[in-house]
Amino acid sequence: MAVKLAIVIAAAYFIYQKLTNHSSLQFTDFVEQLSNNHVITFWSILLLLFATVVNWVFEILKWRTLTRHVKLLTFQESAAQTLGGLTTSLFTPNRIGEYGAKALFFSKTERIQILSLNFIGNMGQLVVTLIFGIIGIIFFTSHFKISFHKYLAISVVIVCVVLIAALIIRSQFQKRSSLQNTSWRRFFSFFESVPWEIHLKNLGFSTIRYLVFAHQLYYILLLFDISTSYFLTMSAITSMYLISSIVPMLSIFDVVVKGSIAVWLFSFLSISEVSALSAIALMWILNFVLPSIVGSYYVMTFSFPPEKKPITS
Repeated sequence: MAVKLAIVIAAAYFIYQKLTNHSSLQFTDFVEQLSNNHVITFWSILLLLFATVVNWVFEILKWRTLTRHVKLLTFQESAAQTLGGLTTSLFTPNRIGEYGAKALFFSKTERIQILSLNFIGNMGQLVVTLIFGIIGIIFFTSHFKISFHKYLAISVVIVCVVLIAALIIRSQFQKRSSLQNTSWRRFFSFFESVPWEIHLKNLGFSTIRYLVFAHQLYYILLLFDISTSYFLTMSAITSMYLISSIVPMLSIFDVVVKGSIAVWLFSFLSISEVSALSAIALMWILNFVLPSIVGSYYVMTFSFPPEKKPITS
């Protein structure tokens, strides 16, 4: 119980610090920005909260679909693991703590598989982010004639070459019996054992989630009276998510990193620094703080699952 309480208190403290002590955005400026742009209205709040609920419902459904390969979960069990894992991952780079938190909900014999499934789920979300981000950043840099899109194209080619090389190396691994017991070999074997239906649903849920939270940010910018075109604004949003996805960071600093990237990208759209930071801060509250509060309940009520007894003759 002491450990659970420490996690929840630490999470609440760090969230409070980020909401009140942001180096570039004062809390009073944030509230004033929301009030002046009529963000705090019944219908606006209802629509924003609805998008948050849809976002996390699909994340819960995605985790439930992935874990079906190991164990059938109810929606409530999947919600507990997803939101509890989010709260616990506050203090770890790139939410790595989520892996361990979710694994604790399962017996020891299932945890290696759960770690692999969580990795597959996160990679699915990353693939979607990369696809939309590459399209968006090429459009964005071409529109504003930013020269680094040439380097991006080169980077994409390099990534493709690395992926092809990885596939070739993997095929060679399969031919060598001495490598059959390596960790990567076991992971690839497990990956291949997961039905393609689950992989496709993973990508589908990841795509829906991405479209929901990207358009949620777009709607917030509309509330801030942003007048740029839909495609140009969305290209800036997808570029921001692409760049921030490859920057190692603590989850608690997500708002800071995304805010810094957004200020630079949105400046091309004549969006002020205060508006950009306020939009990112509001997204962080909706999609991170609120789910973490719910997740705190699941952390406090967590109990280790009973271990499976070995079958004896």
